[in-house]
Amino acid sequence: MRFVLTHSPLLGPLSWQAVRDQLAARGHEARAPAWPRLAAMESDFYARLAAGLSEQVGAGPPVLLVVHSGAGALAPALEAALASPVAGVIFVDAILPHPGLAWLDTAPPALRADLHAGVQDGLLPSWDDWWPPGALDRLVPDPQLRSAMTAELEPLPLAYFEEAAPEVGLSAPGAYLQLSGAYEDQAQMARARGWPVRRLQLNHLSPLTAPREVAVMVEALAREVLESVDG
Repeated sequence: MRFVLTHSPLLGPLSWQAVRDQLAARGHEARAPAWPRLAAMESDFYARLAAGLSEQVGAGPPVLLVVHSGAGALAPALEAALASPVAGVIFVDAILPHPGLAWLDTAPPALRADLHAGVQDGLLPSWDDWWPPGALDRLVPDPQLRSAMTAELEPLPLAYFEEAAPEVGLSAPGAYLQLSGAYEDQAQMARARGWPVRRLQLNHLSPLTAPREVAVMVEALAREVLESVDG
């Protein structure tokens, strides 16, 4: 199988690199490309992100997209932009696509208020500053790994979160891997769509901290998706 592992645009590609290595060790072709930098953009975020990542993937055999966290909203734009056919999309503790809505339209009111309060010169603080003190230490206990993760982060343009997602849905079949309780509602919506849904009792950053377990489950869901298409 050919996997394209896409990190949240709020994070960096490190979050998928260990899972990429695990999938490669299991005999698959796997890549963990980086989205273009949000901080370098001012508008047309969905189109520019999708175009930038699709250039890295290029043309070739069908791929299985694996999207984490906020990358879920970008999945339809990326599917449309890729030169390679998309055989399926696996959402890993990810938000589902929200065509016609902005990211902030889907966020809880308290989070929206907190983010707006933190805006400076049109920029939100980097993602690690969104968490209460000590929270990231618990999710990523290894200080070196946590430092490497946060080194990829940067302030984020508020305009990205205010831009409405394109009015396009997924064409490829989907599946969902839930890692944390915060994404229970998204997993339930995936289940309502008839997608395969699996649960690992881990946490939102487990692609970084528990790559073997995540890779095994991603591989299993990929087989389910492909079998459903072949069947």
